[in-house]
Amino acid sequence: MAIPEPNHTGTVDFNGWSTWYRITGEPGRTPLVVLHGGPGAGHDYTLRIAGIAQQGRQVVHYDQLGTGRSSHLPDEGADFWTVQLFLDELDNLLKTLGIADAYHVLGQSWGGMLAAEHAVRRPPGLRGLVIANSPASMELWLAAAHELRGALPREVQRTLLAHEEAGTTDHPDYKAAEEVFNERHVCRVVPNPPEVQATWDNIAADPTVYHTMNGPNEFHVVGTLKDWSVVDRLHLIDVPTLLVSGRYDEATPETVRPFADHIPDVRWHLFEHSSHMPHIEEEELYLRVVGAFLDSTD
Repeated sequence: MAIPEPNHTGTVDFNGWSTWYRITGEPGRTPLVVLHGGPGAGHDYTLRIAGIAQQGRQVVHYDQLGTGRSSHLPDEGADFWTVQLFLDELDNLLKTLGIADAYHVLGQSWGGMLAAEHAVRRPPGLRGLVIANSPASMELWLAAAHELRGALPREVQRTLLAHEEAGTTDHPDYKAAEEVFNERHVCRVVPNPPEVQATWDNIAADPTVYHTMNGPNEFHVVGTLKDWSVVDRLHLIDVPTLLVSGRYDEATPETVRPFADHIPDVRWHLFEHSSHMPHIEEEELYLRVVGAFLDSTD
């Protein structure tokens, strides 16, 4: 399916910086706000989720600070790029767009981590939550990454380890080895669609947020999020929640399971032919599943 054109784009002021947003669809049912991953990946790869607008609700995408069309701050250090910063940015966007009283949130990957952090604070306007392809803790994510790496061809494993030990993760051989992992566990549509490639290009153009909070790639996490967890707070989420993951996802069932175990009102859909991006890999089914869930919460 083609990516729907936006009805409106713009920016909002956030502490003197700029948050870029895009709105697809006309006002109607409770709007859906999409939180992209990375951190620092940009909204582009999640654009097919704008298809939800065909069900009579607006879909809001935005680029988080430091990414894409929003303000870039490459000189800010690790103490600046915090979970709280991105929570504050989300609150500011909801308030400025005038939807803070009633909205749904869908967070993908890091966006799902951020969405969970938002939801445990019990914001009064939150009506429904979708946590898509996200870990409940980075300890679980790293354990899964170690297991998935162990199933890669031995030469690929050796290349990854050698360059990580040498600190040369920008070497072309390392990048080629990364691709083997990504084609199995990140996006199995190869070559990647243009909007996914745009996200990789975003990170390459300004890796500040991604490298600071995550690390050089999806499975070598050495950034400030490496000890993050929301497991002990998940019982505080008080809205209906849909979990989404893929059969071949780098967010393995073990990394997702605490959401299922501790959120009171939760359901889980596993996409059998997808890895980390079922909104691309099984787009039509994804839009139906997510759309039906949102309908049930309105």
